[in-house]
Amino acid sequence: MTFEELGLNPAILSAITACGYTTPTPIQEQSIPLVLAGHDLIATAQTGTGKTAAFVLPALELLTKKSTLPGKGPRILVLAPTRELAGQVMESARNYGRGIRPRCGTLLGGMPYREQLRLLSAPVDIIVATPGRLVDHIERGSIRLDRLEMLVLDEADRMLDMGFSEDINKIVSRTPANRQTLMFTATMEGDIARLAENMMREPQRIQLAVSTSSHALIEQRLHVTDNLTHKKELLDHLVRDVELTRAIIFSATKRDADELSRELSRNGFPAAALHGDMTQMARNKTIDRMRRGGIRLLVATDVAARGLDVSGVSHVINFDLPRFAEDYVHRIGRTGRAGANGIAISFASAGERNYLERIERFIGKKLPEAQIEGLEPKTSIRKPLGRSGGPRKSGPGGAPGGRFGKPVGGRDSQAKPWNKSAKPAGQKPRTASAARHEPVIEYRSRRPQA
Repeated sequence: MTFEELGLNPAILSAITACGYTTPTPIQEQSIPLVLAGHDLIATAQTGTGKTAAFVLPALELLTKKSTLPGKGPRILVLAPTRELAGQVMESARNYGRGIRPRCGTLLGGMPYREQLRLLSAPVDIIVATPGRLVDHIERGSIRLDRLEMLVLDEADRMLDMGFSEDINKIVSRTPANRQTLMFTATMEGDIARLAENMMREPQRIQLAVSTSSHALIEQRLHVTDNLTHKKELLDHLVRDVELTRAIIFSATKRDADELSRELSRNGFPAAALHGDMTQMARNKTIDRMRRGGIRLLVATDVAARGLDVSGVSHVINFDLPRFAEDYVHRIGRTGRAGANGIAISFASAGERNYLERIERFIGKKLPEAQIEGLEPKTSIRKPLGRSGGPRKSGPGGAPGGRFGKPVGGRDSQAKPWNKSAKPAGQKPRTASAARHEPVIEYRSRRPQA
């Protein structure tokens, strides 16, 4: 099937062609005809399947017909969990809608109200919003949703995980009962199912299985970490490996990505950050530098896991575990591409056990633990064999504090730069970790011993 066969407006088809697309993805091929027919829709699909276009294209098609309802509120409303995702949706709407030129904009938390109020002062076609900021505008009276024709919940499961359930219910209560509702989610369990039941009318359902076959060439490893300094010592060892030709290092926050990339660069490892606060032009320049070999290490937030295609990535390193299991699959998929082998390494602390367990349930297997001689962890995040309790308590400095990575005793009390490889004089050898369910892979450190 081609996009022409979907029956889209010629102006939209022209924009799709200009973006370089000719054939819809499975989620687009199945979703678009149902949405164009006016059905409510629940689509269960992972990120990276083309789901954004699956709702943006039929939404734009709706806008080719004039609204008969008075007012200034949006005709299309897309709710997204994060500013980064909202930005991607808005970028798609502008790219695919260049031929019909809809009036659109974003309402995002952490952004100035003045520009948002200016946007809402005239009739608008598409609004992409994070739930909290949209509720603020509803309560201020600066937006009305009484002429809304289509409501889209993108990554609905993530919005509920982030605590937006009450905000979503408030928003839905202000929309017309005859609106069309589309829900895109990675899972369809518990709260998501109840939300769909309460807000949708006889929805059509599409479910695309999560594909893991493409990860057959990726070796996955887990390193248990004690604290931030331990993580940096492990990272220092890994990036010195000559077999690591090009790597993407995933960090939890934009600030951490900036700081870690600067630190790596200062220590002689060509690195750069990639995250949602950068302009699209700056992101493109950074990716181009990596493709040309100007940088070896890209320190990124999850914005880089969606649509980033850089060949020759030998390693993916999860410096921070993703909070959502689906993101793990997309992160590690940046390596092991085009028939090449790849290595995906994840750091995890005792405080991140829940995230690790979610990931392992999602991928259907446990990550094998690896250790580096001289850098063995003092803590264990697996439940010990024969016990029902939690991990064995560690000695001083073994347990993380605050945001897990905050320095708390142990290695951090040495306050030594993380690129220094020598151990403090008189330091006792570290003990091996307790028995675990999975085998421990041991690697000999190339780092000089004191």
